[in-house]
Amino acid sequence: MTGAATSAPSVLVIDDEMGILDTIRILLKSEGFNPHTALGGKKGLEQIAALKPDLILTDVRMPDVTGLDILASVRAHDPDAVVILMTAQASLQSAIGAVNNGAFYYIQKPFRNEELVAIIRRAADHRNLRHETKALKVEAKRGDPSARPIGASKSWLESLRVAESVAGTDSTVLLQGESGTGKEVVAHYIHDLSARAGKPFLSINCGALPESLLESELFGHVKGSFTGASRDKDGLFSAAGEGTFFLDEIGETTPATQVKLLRVLQQREVIPVGATEPKPVDARVIAATNRDLEEEIKRGHFRSDLYYRLNVISIVLPPLRNRPGDISLLSEAFLKRAAEARGEEPRVLSPEAMDAMQRYSWPGNVRELENALERAVILADGGPIAVSALPERVVEPKSDPLITDAEQANPTLDTIERAYIMWVLENEGGNKQRTAEVLGIDPSTLYRKLSRYGIEK
Repeated sequence: MTGAATSAPSVLVIDDEMGILDTIRILLKSEGFNPHTALGGKKGLEQIAALKPDLILTDVRMPDVTGLDILASVRAHDPDAVVILMTAQASLQSAIGAVNNGAFYYIQKPFRNEELVAIIRRAADHRNLRHETKALKVEAKRGDPSARPIGASKSWLESLRVAESVAGTDSTVLLQGESGTGKEVVAHYIHDLSARAGKPFLSINCGALPESLLESELFGHVKGSFTGASRDKDGLFSAAGEGTFFLDEIGETTPATQVKLLRVLQQREVIPVGATEPKPVDARVIAATNRDLEEEIKRGHFRSDLYYRLNVISIVLPPLRNRPGDISLLSEAFLKRAAEARGEEPRVLSPEAMDAMQRYSWPGNVRELENALERAVILADGGPIAVSALPERVVEPKSDPLITDAEQANPTLDTIERAYIMWVLENEGGNKQRTAEVLGIDPSTLYRKLSRYGIEK
């Protein structure tokens, strides 16, 4: 759990007998702990979400929600949680099963006071040691250049510096940049440098799902809330637990979904689809977009209050065309990765191939570069990768601009259309959905035109 490590660790005691709760609370308080109690398993789960105790001591046999249910729920959200089980009906088999499921210890009632205190002290020491080890790993990663996302350009390093400075906080981060610039890579980097590094990192592309399905994935749903909802399901906000939840392409969400996201950020709770009771959430939120959200606000497509909630820390990732010096570094890394996947020695690019890649504008950014190199590795003969193995769009001369002072022969209508589509596609950061919107055509028509003009889909 994420309770702060202090000289008085917080302990949540869960039992369905008030007398036992009072006795253990008095004992732990006299021994220097910070005890809290919950009567029954259901109340225990609520207290865990609200208090985030350092340690949990729970009875096994309770009506409705058992100690094993609590153990499974807590461990699903936090694998490092320290849970001690107690029962009057212990057996060797049940004790082994509990420990295998992640319990720190299994103690049989009745127990001596000094025995319980000794176990809880060991549990507290175990938790503190885990936290110290995790902190050391984070510090080691901060000083390890190989752990950094690849790049040496000034603009890229400045973006990473901001990411590193905010990683140790719980602030919401908004990553902005064109498609393929590495927003999810930087989100992972922030997570890995944070105190949440050992917790889940979950992500979703908000533009990839219809609104009804997106809300179910984000917030969860209850049984019977819609056709096909055969059981209760936790949403990704809840499933992320105390980890990080990455909302990619948040600019693609509808106004209705934006209202619900705003509530999560303001109230730190979700209401599953079909439910009436809110559930607390503790995941850190990192959002990303390739849209200009301020412009979307002016158009009435994005809520300003949600934007300001998301934009606590803003990091703008530069497009690859603005960091040409990084193309060789990225190429080397991608070729090495491709070689490892194929069990081969890393390939190298011929000088002509590298020169062509340096001249190309890479509208699809780093993602397009990686795909181009994967293709080249497959198609190239032995030896250095020749320019002929690169996609045609990378090596072909750039199209003449639409507006120029030079006298030219009248271009064909196809030439003008192709140039215009390429211009819009580049300005929209390679996003074909938005390119189709700007052109006023449906996406299927755009794909046919891209195929017709030899532009890779």
